[in-house]
Amino acid sequence: MTGALDGTFVLDFTAMMAGPYCTRLLADLGADVVKVEPPEGDHIRKRPPLRDGQSAYFGNLNCGKRSMCVDLRKEAGRELVRALAARADVIVENFRPGVMGRLGLGYESVRGTNPGIVYCSISGFGQRGRFAARPAYAPVVHAASGYDLANLSYQDGLTRPLKTGLFIADVLAGALAFGAVNAALARRAATGDGEHIDLALMDAMFGLMVYECMEAQFPVERRRPLYRAVRARDGFVIVAPVSANNFDAMARAVGHPEWAADPRFATAEAREHHWGLLMDLLDEWAGARSAAECEAVMTAGGVPCSRYHTVGEAMRSEYAEERHAFVTVADRAGSFRVPNTPFKLAKGRAGARDWVAALGEHSAAVAAERLGLRQAELDRLFEEGVLFTEEEKKCA
Repeated sequence: MTGALDGTFVLDFTAMMAGPYCTRLLADLGADVVKVEPPEGDHIRKRPPLRDGQSAYFGNLNCGKRSMCVDLRKEAGRELVRALAARADVIVENFRPGVMGRLGLGYESVRGTNPGIVYCSISGFGQRGRFAARPAYAPVVHAASGYDLANLSYQDGLTRPLKTGLFIADVLAGALAFGAVNAALARRAATGDGEHIDLALMDAMFGLMVYECMEAQFPVERRRPLYRAVRARDGFVIVAPVSANNFDAMARAVGHPEWAADPRFATAEAREHHWGLLMDLLDEWAGARSAAECEAVMTAGGVPCSRYHTVGEAMRSEYAEERHAFVTVADRAGSFRVPNTPFKLAKGRAGARDWVAALGEHSAAVAAERLGLRQAELDRLFEEGVLFTEEEKKCA
């Protein structure tokens, strides 16, 4: 099948995580994504897990993209990329605001030669305003948005915000940027007009906190029920009796159908008031059983429930295999598995491509295909240190 974005030319000026996640999804839908990298390459190329010097972390975020290594400190490099920008359908960048403008590659400059360009700028705090220039990574945005303290308020006995290892803001912003780019492409197809998308990680985190932003305006008298781990004999399970039907099914599954008529649990308000007691009763029931047995009993009874898995266990699960949730890709160190596109299309291809480009692997090919440069011109650009390939050992 063809991809929804087959034939779409994307220039990718992104690094780290948020921008590359967006452009990875564009590549998954068939776009020709050309990752424009500096001589030292995207910083993530050097981040573990490493195998023979190749980063699986980088490969996950950048499989299916072509790599063009250009020295933008040189005017010839900037001219080359400006010529590509004039032919692109989409540009995605996540430099600090102002950097692309200083390179002559800002939205207004590109729009002058390419009025239909869909140009997406991803930053921590937006492209304009007093906070735009602040440096920002996901952990900083987690703290600034209120997310970390909101999460702390749900923990009992802790007085310090939790450590951050999962970069929620980056992945969320990348996914939202992907949606915005496709919306802008749809609008361009109808009107011919391009668009400048200004996406801030901070705004993405506000959107994540659906309940918390409302509760901050209208404080509630009692904290809402929190779903905590139920301790089984050999591990933990999570049980989520959200609706009245869920609760009734859970009561029957654990052998206590009388709970449904118990005044402490008979209504949603009563269950909220006695939520801690309910969780304690579930601990008592689960304590004599394995986590697998608890999950099986609950699932058979129609109760939302799951064991707690490690990431490795989840990757090897029957669900992941049946859903084709992971796909094998390869770089120069060999093959490994990456998460597949998180949605399926009935009438179009959506899936990770199975290759990861070496730094500058497609420098010559992109310049020849997109700009019509001949071999002599390409040789000159390589000799002058404008273009690079990894093979030449000119890029670290």
